Amino acid sequence: MPDKLKELIKNKYGEITRQSDSCCSSDGCGCEPMVSGEDYATQPGYTEDADFGLGCGIPTRFINIQKGDIIVDLGSGAGNDLFIARRFTGEEGYCIGIDMTEEMLKKAEENNNKLGYKNVEFRLGDIENIPVDENMADIVISNCVINLVPDKNKAFQEIYRILKPGGKFCISDIVIEGEMPDEIRSSVEMYVGCVAGAISKKEYLDIIKSAGFSDVEIVELKKLNSKIPEIERLELNKDENFGVFSATFLGEK
Repeated sequence: MPDKLKELIKNKYGEITRQSDSCCSSDGCGCEPMVSGEDYATQPGYTEDADFGLGCGIPTRFINIQKGDIIVDLGSGAGNDLFIARRFTGEEGYCIGIDMTEEMLKKAEENNNKLGYKNVEFRLGDIENIPVDENMADIVISNCVINLVPDKNKAFQEIYRILKPGGKFCISDIVIEGEMPDEIRSSVEMYVGCVAGAISKKEYLDIIKSAGFSDVEIVELKKLNSKIPEIERLELNKDENFGVFSATFLGEK
């Protein structure tokens, strides 16, 4: 099943890339139909062509990126967060984007060619087996992607592996509160839409800590507006205690 889910996700994000002119809006389309309301245009280094509305937070806002840092962005898409990170690392740093969708990588490379950055690289790869050497990265970022990964424990073990001692991560992701109903959990389409693959913030924190990270904290937590009819009905029902949130996590190796 994990391989089938990955193939479905790759196909969905490939479709998003091919239809980028008509698919994406301020509501987003990677985590559609969840609305994050993030305004990326205010961020230094923002590149409109790289913004497909796929994020649920702005991880670069909460971590102190320094000139010369080596940055790895997991699920880098068309390059949006990585280009913002590059604004802070300057020419002295190095920025690596990892994505498993070939169409996304092609779009990211096209965007990078337009920008002319010589220290930005995009690699085809899986978050459960990151194509980066151990103890290499100063900072790992990710935005609304790890919720899509079937083996989240392995993902955070890999993040720990590639970070230098003292290195940090900042990850924005989807989490839930309350019990997710079976009809939502079993929906493959909602998995692609960043909902069915989400876990509770407690479970998320437990996974991070079990990977060996210290100083783990949630620096931002906000409820997301939903366009999913099943979730809207649950939120309107006072007897149901279920919600979908964007959370940004920090941690250190």
